[in-house]
Amino acid sequence: MADNDEKTEQPTGKKLSDARNKGQVPRSKEAATFIVLLAGVLSLWAFAGMLGKSIRQIMNNSFNLTRDQIFYEDEIRRLFVANITEIALPILCISVILFFCGIFGNIFVGGFNFSHEAYQPKFDKLNPINGIGRIFSLNSIVELLKGILKVAFIGSFCYFALSGRINEVLTLSYLDPIGAIRRAMILLLQFMIIVVCAMLPIVLIDVPYQKWHYLKQLRMTKQEVKDEYKNTEGNPQIKGKIKQLQFQMAARRMMAKVPAADVVVTNPNHYAVALSYDPNGTLAPVVVAKGVDEIAEKIKEIARETNVPVIPIPPLARSLYYTTELDTEIPRGLFKAVAQVLAWVMGMKAFKEGKSQQRPRDLDMNPYIPDELRF
Repeated sequence: MADNDEKTEQPTGKKLSDARNKGQVPRSKEAATFIVLLAGVLSLWAFAGMLGKSIRQIMNNSFNLTRDQIFYEDEIRRLFVANITEIALPILCISVILFFCGIFGNIFVGGFNFSHEAYQPKFDKLNPINGIGRIFSLNSIVELLKGILKVAFIGSFCYFALSGRINEVLTLSYLDPIGAIRRAMILLLQFMIIVVCAMLPIVLIDVPYQKWHYLKQLRMTKQEVKDEYKNTEGNPQIKGKIKQLQFQMAARRMMAKVPAADVVVTNPNHYAVALSYDPNGTLAPVVVAKGVDEIAEKIKEIARETNVPVIPIPPLARSLYYTTELDTEIPRGLFKAVAQVLAWVMGMKAFKEGKSQQRPRDLDMNPYIPDELRF
């Protein structure tokens, strides 16, 4: 009983689908942050020239004011609008890139998922006792430790990478404005690259961990798997009983056609195939019943009770059984062999009824059967 209570089974497809419908999908905050930072580096590199030019123009506009312009409110307002317009395009381009990359970063792990159930209010979350429990839960402690380690790792990485470049930052004040802007942009870009590089190993660890943790949370017990199978596929015992009843009904319908057959070809012990031929109705003889073992014995029993000829021709019986379906015509390759059997049956019937004075010759027990139809 204890084994059935342990969640050792991987979640089924239905379990994963139900979890997605509830809004439960694996997410990696580190991957989202990494993608946004990488997009920021690339967009800053792409628009660095435009952004530097805009900043330089804003500085020219802001530091070349006369005394009258400074105390003229409309002039200050016009200057503000001009500066905003000047820098709007590069900032807008970078913001749009970061916006879409932020969306992509959040769905990078787990894919896009929209769930109405996730947005429904849950009043149990307003319970302060439950809130305190979540704050001091094992998961919260793990996330806190992860955050501390992440800050320590990235901080240390950045410190050792930039500790020798402090003088470059301090010397910016001695450069001309254009040179200072250009150098500051380069330093900013380099610093962001260092942060992205520091984030990469964290992402490579966090993404597999989040997927593993997500699947671990959704693990199922053996009993849950069995219950789900019963609910979705139906109780195996009931399905087996239904199949048995269906088989019995089909067998009864098949047996009802045996008395109308012209001949039953047998193995003789394991296979039995009943054939019927209507020259005015079908081009070739039709299989009206077939079976193995117990069903074959039942077919032979009904045939004998209703005076249907039972002829043991093992190779033909096996070939008919494996190459035909119920109520279908026999394959063309067996036409000759079956025709010989039917001709013998009709001749023997005519001889017994006195319609023919000549007894048919003995039937060939090893008729020609093509290799592709032999079994």
